[in-house]
Amino acid sequence: MQDFKKLEVWKLSFEFGKKIYKITANFPKEEVYSLTSQLRRCSLSISANIAEGTGRNSDKDFLRFLYIARGSLKESENFILRSKDFNYINQDQFMELITDIQITGAKLNSLIKTIKQDIKNQRQAKKATSNKPQATSHKLSDG
Repeated sequence: MQDFKKLEVWKLSFEFGKKIYKITANFPKEEVYSLTSQLRRCSLSISANIAEGTGRNSDKDFLRFLYIARGSLKESENFILRSKDFNYINQDQFMELITDIQITGAKLNSLIKTIKQDIKNQRQAKKATSNKPQATSHKLSDG
């Protein structure tokens, strides 16, 4: 496939995961095994799934991992909303993280759309190839 480290969406999601780690370091200690852990895991899962998907053997597999990454992004958004609700993050942090989610989500959706189109094009090319008349050899008989 391709080098995941060159994908803009991977770079954004990787930085997002680092940012979440820094912010959650200030969460209350009683949250270490719940909200902190869940937010960290799902935020790291975004870039991890993009990376894993690039190592798969087909665009269809890659697409599946991009959908998983998108799900992890939405899960992160949920936990950020919860963190704001519990006053674990301030308004500036909240807005920065939500903006990061929106930008990363747009890039991820764009990549998903591109891969889906590639899959469609591959299917059409395969279908067109299989619909071509086959050359046949005919034996002439004497008679």
